[in-house]
Amino acid sequence: MPRKRIIIDMDEVLADVIPKFTTLYKKYFGKELQPADYAGMKIYDLPGAAHIRNHLHDKGFFLDLPVMPHAREVVRWLSGHYDIYIATSAMEFPNSLPDKYEWLRREFPFIHWRNLIFCGSKEILTGDYMIDDHVSNVARFGGKPLLYTASHNLHERRFTRVNNWLEVRAFFEKELQRQQAIS
Repeated sequence: MPRKRIIIDMDEVLADVIPKFTTLYKKYFGKELQPADYAGMKIYDLPGAAHIRNHLHDKGFFLDLPVMPHAREVVRWLSGHYDIYIATSAMEFPNSLPDKYEWLRREFPFIHWRNLIFCGSKEILTGDYMIDDHVSNVARFGGKPLLYTASHNLHERRFTRVNNWLEVRAFFEKELQRQQAIS
């Protein structure tokens, strides 16, 4: 039986961009943000903060992002049971390509370079599961979408939600049990 395929997003799923954006917000506005301040939106959607999004074009922006808690060990565990592909939208921010590649090779060295997808649109991707924080990506996915909780998707109710990587593991442990019961 062929292994099932999981497509995993990078930003706000594997890589935590929030600390970088909150640091930038404090630099420009002198205020420490709390999650409640930007619940339901991106930090750069706050009034007067649109220019912060421009930093996504900066060389090095993606290079030093922290890994989401438990992401590394759960993805490693998943790779023992599934074919894992990391898909990240990178074409809008050309400087992000080498940074994202280097970050993925450093933080997830067990994912083969052939399984890294740098794209403009994820709608062409096919697989059995997708873990992504953007509703537009999971809504167009042909397999089973898992919406990874982020500030900008808190009000979305249409998809199976995972709040963290431990919940991702629990979901796939149940999936493996279900698949074993069927076969």
